[in-house]
Amino acid sequence: MSRPSKYILSFTAASLRLNEMVKVATAALDNAGGDLAMVKESGVVFSSVKTRTSDREFREVRKRLETLTTDQTAILIRGDLISQKQIAFLSVCKRYTFIQDFAVDVIRDKVLVFDYQLNESDYKSFINSKLSLHPELEEFSESTLKKAKQVMYRILEQAGIINNPVDKQIQPQILQQDVINATVRDDPAWLKIFMMSDKDIKQLRH
Repeated sequence: MSRPSKYILSFTAASLRLNEMVKVATAALDNAGGDLAMVKESGVVFSSVKTRTSDREFREVRKRLETLTTDQTAILIRGDLISQKQIAFLSVCKRYTFIQDFAVDVIRDKVLVFDYQLNESDYKSFINSKLSLHPELEEFSESTLKKAKQVMYRILEQAGIINNPVDKQIQPQILQQDVINATVRDDPAWLKIFMMSDKDIKQLRH
C-alpha cells in the first residue's frame, strides 16, 4: 500500500462519482487506447455545465482512475454495481491516504471487534492520532476538516461502506472473486480497506 508523505484533501471536490469514473474509464478504453491523459472533459458527460468546479471534479476522477491496474479498471467498466463501487472506493483509498487510513485504522479496527457503529468521537480520535505523523493537519482550517469529514462520509455511503452519513452503520463487504484476484495481484494489503482480517489476507497470499 502506498504511503504518500502528506495528506491531501482534494477529494472534497468530488464524492465517489462512480458514474463519471465509469464514463471516463470507458472513454479512455474506447477512444484513447486506455490512455487517460488523452481523455478530455468535453468527451465526458458531467452532471453540471463546464465550470471551474466540474473541471476540478474531472481532474480528481482522472487521478483516481490512474491508480487502478488494468484488471481493476476492467471490473470498474464491466463489473456488477457492487464490484464497481468497491473498485471506485479502492481508487479513492489509493489516491487519498487520509481516507485509506480512516478505512483501515478506524473502520476495519472496529469491525474486527464486532463494533459496527461509527461515532463522532471516532473521527476526532483519528485526527488526534495522526497529528504527529501528519502535522499538515494543523495547517487545515476547521471548516476544511469539517468538509473533509462530510465528503468522506458521503463517499463511504456511496461506496456501500456505511448505510448513510447520519446513522453511520458500517456495512460488512462481500467481495466477488474477480475483485479479490485483481486486488491480490496488485497488493493484498489493499484488502484491509474492505475490513478483511490479516489472517484472511495471509491465506489469500498462498
